Order: sequence, then C-alpha cells, then structure tokens
Amino acid sequence: MKRKAVLVGVNLNSNQAEFEYMMEELANLAGACDIEAVGEMTQNLHQLNKSHYLGAGKVEELFTLIKERAANVVIFDDELSPSQIRNLESELDCEVIDRTMLILEIFANRAKTRESQLQVEVARLKYMLPRLVGMRESLGRQGGGAGLKNRGAGETKLELDRRKIEMKITALNKELEKLINQRKTQRQLRKKNNIPIVSLVGYTNAGKSTIMNAMLEKYNEDVNKQVFEKDMLFATLETSVRKIKLTKNKTFLLTDTVGFIHKLPHHLIKAFRSTLEEVGEADLLIHVLDYSNPNHEEQKRLTNEILNDIGIEGIPVIYANNKADLIEAKYPLTQQNCVYLSAKKRTGLNELTQLICEVIFNDSIQCEFLIPYAQGEIVSYFNENCHVLVSEYEDDGTKLIVECERSDAEKYKQYIRST
Repeated sequence: MKRKAVLVGVNLNSNQAEFEYMMEELANLAGACDIEAVGEMTQNLHQLNKSHYLGAGKVEELFTLIKERAANVVIFDDELSPSQIRNLESELDCEVIDRTMLILEIFANRAKTRESQLQVEVARLKYMLPRLVGMRESLGRQGGGAGLKNRGAGETKLELDRRKIEMKITALNKELEKLINQRKTQRQLRKKNNIPIVSLVGYTNAGKSTIMNAMLEKYNEDVNKQVFEKDMLFATLETSVRKIKLTKNKTFLLTDTVGFIHKLPHHLIKAFRSTLEEVGEADLLIHVLDYSNPNHEEQKRLTNEILNDIGIEGIPVIYANNKADLIEAKYPLTQQNCVYLSAKKRTGLNELTQLICEVIFNDSIQCEFLIPYAQGEIVSYFNENCHVLVSEYEDDGTKLIVECERSDAEKYKQYIRST
C-alpha cells in the first residue's frame, strides 16, 4: 500500500525562510523513500514539547488532519525521543517516523557495497537500541520466578532484544573493521605511487557524481568507469575512486563521496567515518555547490562544519559552483579558488581542470637526466608518469629533459645532469 504522510515541523529559531526550506527538504526526503506528502503542519515554539514534540492542541489538530487526508504515517522534522514516539503513536493511532529514521531508510535502500550496507545497518541498530519500546505482556519475564530451583527473576523481553542488538552490533563492527583495514591498505598503496588525490565533497544532490562523470568522459573516454548519478538525494553512498589522465602524462585520482544534509544523524556520520577518512587523505578538496539553490551558502557552511567535526582541515579547497546554467549567472568563470560551471552541460571543465593543476602540480620542475641503458625501467617510468620534452640516445645512455615533480627529481637525483 502506498504510504501517505503528513509532514510536521517546529520552528524554534524564527527564521521563516530557512524553516520553509527545511520542510521542503523533508518532503524531498519522503519522496526519496517513495512516500507521498499529503499534508503539512507547523508550529512556532520557543522549545520543543518534551512529551509530544508539539503542543497538546496541535496534536489534536494533527489527528484530525491525518483522518482528513487519509494518511497512514506522520513524519517529524527532528529526531524524536523514545517516549515522544510512544506517546505520539498512542495519540495519533498511526506510524510515526522522524527525520533520522527517514534518512536511515534511504541509506538502507541505496547501499550497494558490503561496506556501506554494514555501515548503515550499524547506524540503524544504534538508533533503535534506546527506542526498543515493549508493550504490556511482551515486557514479561522470560522463565524466571522463585520456584524450587530458585532460578532468579529472568530477563524481560526488552532486555533480551537489547542484548541481541548489542551482540549484532559487535559482530557487524568486527566485519566492518576488516573492510576498513582493506581500505587503509589501498590508501597506503595509492600514497606510495605518489599520485595526487582530489576529493569531491559537498551537500547531497549538488552534482558531485555528475562532475566526476564529466571529467571521466573528457579525459578517459571509458563509459564503464562512470559512477551512478541521478537528480535525487543521496544517489551516492559508496566512495568511488577513478584515475583521471590529463595530457602531458599528468594523472590524479578523483574520489566521489557521500553527500551531507541538515541534521545528518550522528550515528550515520560515526558509521561512515571510515569512508569519509578518504577525504582526509586528499591533496585537494573540490567543494561542489548547487549554485542554483537559494540556500547554497547555508549548505556550504553545513558541509564545512561536518568536515571540521570529523577532523578534516588544512587541505586546499576549490569551490565548484555547479548548475550555473539554471540561473542567470556568468559561466564558465574563474575567480581565485572558485569556478562557475555546468557539469551537466559539460561547460567549465577546462577552467576546473586548470585550477586543479595549479594546486596539485605546483611543485613541478624541469630536469635533464642521463639514464644508463641498463636502467630502461626508469625511462619507462618517466614516459608514463611525467612530461618528457626531449628524448635522445647518447653513448652513455638515454638523455631525457623532463617536466616532473620534485619528489621524482629527488628519487632519481643520481641521474640528473642539470636543473
């Protein structure tokens, strides 16, 4: 049966425009879960009602609205406490969902890799743990009592459920730890190869995956390497890493990460911390913004806040103002560390690439090497990884004039003729 929902929100900070945007975002989250929003109820309060989230009069109005709109679920814009869920379900006689549950459901439906599925499941179980609310006889003792053998009072159904969940969380975390270690090994190998890493970060649905696919299309021409992209919230949950091969043998790794959103559940941030650590290893961040969204500055602030919370700081940032084609903005355009572009129309990619190169390839120098003929693998390395300007064969070996990184010049300094 199609789920029909009434959306409920409380405005505490009196910023009406921001509150309306949050309610619109809640409707989009519901749509992403295939739930139809059939009504909305809001209230301005100085503080939330501890027992029912809303004031008593509003709960009665909400009950009437649910019946009028034939809704079978109510979605609240904040995370509810266990007692609030219990009280509201009792008063409203229908399913009650909060924003956190909604986001967890979207993540559960979209997770494709084993790692992301485990991360979502751990977050979901941790969220459920304090919300195990038993009813009447289901809370009864399991086989206890002061009989002849005096076995003690036994466990309640609630205690049993809680213990099962805690055991499951422990088992899932052990499996997740193995996958996290594999990811760490992959990161160490990438670092060893001295290939710069560029990470796409930003609010959900800002266009990170579209930018990645546009770059792959422009420089790699391999459609099999493209990542999933769609105009919806949380289309990407898995971290994808792709190699971008520019001209002159300049190569970098581009990573696409999960997007952020207002009131992102802290259990999810904690569960996805290992995935987000990929961002901490980057040499450059591309902070993608949906420039057509009137709230893009708020989204930018929130993304920076989450990045700071997980300890990601001190990494150079380029701001990619995407979807500039949807409003009357001049693009493609570069201003300091900011580029205006349209990834969907494939316009502004040259400007973005230029900015990326200025940051990650700013340490290149020109060197002249004389490589002995017995060291042919070094010549191959320079041909594959650097820009070889001159290649000539001499009596003592191969003369190469190369544009390379300082790290490469240092590595093969014994073969340098002049710099």
